[in-house]
Amino acid sequence: MPELRVIASHGQRIDAPTTSSKTATSSPDSNMVWVAGGTFQMGSNDHYPEEAPAHSETVSGFWMDKYPITNRQFAAFVDATQHVTLAERPANPDDYPGAKPEMLAPSSVVFVKPPGPVDLRNHYNWWSYIPGADWRHPEGPASSIEHRWDHPVVHIAYADAEAYARWAGKELPSESEWEFAARGGLDGAPYAWGDELTPGGTYMANTWQGEFPWQNLRQDGYERTAPVGQFPVNPYGLFDMIGNVWEWTTDWYSNGHPPKTCCGASTAGNREHSYDPTMPEIRIPRRVIKGGSFLCAPNYCRRYRPAARMAQPIDTAACHLGFRLILRQSSSSENCGCGHQGKTE
Repeated sequence: MPELRVIASHGQRIDAPTTSSKTATSSPDSNMVWVAGGTFQMGSNDHYPEEAPAHSETVSGFWMDKYPITNRQFAAFVDATQHVTLAERPANPDDYPGAKPEMLAPSSVVFVKPPGPVDLRNHYNWWSYIPGADWRHPEGPASSIEHRWDHPVVHIAYADAEAYARWAGKELPSESEWEFAARGGLDGAPYAWGDELTPGGTYMANTWQGEFPWQNLRQDGYERTAPVGQFPVNPYGLFDMIGNVWEWTTDWYSNGHPPKTCCGASTAGNREHSYDPTMPEIRIPRRVIKGGSFLCAPNYCRRYRPAARMAQPIDTAACHLGFRLILRQSSSSENCGCGHQGKTE
């Protein structure tokens, strides 16, 4: 197990703080750590517009998985439940009017590196919808997870993550819980570890080095996903909150943080407002994903930051998308009296 240490904003190595026992009960399992709640500055006004406005947010304490769910863990779930992921099932033609029949076959979204520079305005220059790509075959039918049991599981749609969570007796985090945990107490810092992307020349996460999408210098040691726990831990004892794979949250996506309610609490977005306005004929709601992935690069997707967020259709799996789970002290929602519930579905 990697040593619990963290690199701060100026490259100084410090011991990660121990878990507070003030409000935490005993650990539900050895793969979870306690994240004491608190108030923090969520979002950013300095990067992509959907991250704004930066605002004060408060979360209660919760247990969180140290690592993203791995192929080994997901395989145990599938063995126990015979779950079939969305990527392994044919798509419903009613959900995709006008789709070609071959596009409805069991498939998933895979990054395919082009041989040279391409137009960055067209993401189809590197994304392909590949039949037979799924969690067991991350790059397509000819690939496997045989030597990747400790890598994050990928090609996971939202319903697959929910099914695993029910089986494990846990929950997916909200966006605010996820961001609070990723920041590790470094309130307002651009990166989860401080002010610099590579403090002292140290790579803190599995991201892209070189000119995306055709030149990957692998200076962090990895071309695609990495085994979990290969990069420094954050002050809360969490690994891989940034890079490696994007992670699902429960919040419905909106183009910017939703306004607060009358009592000052933030909402978790609105399903109806989460649809992609550029595709009105396809009514697939979208959730917020967080953390960036091995594909985030300085010249294209600088989303290797806690404030970064993206919209992900709930039916869409991809080779850079996984999840981790939390366990709250109480599953009940607090009601402020104005009708707002702290937890929304």
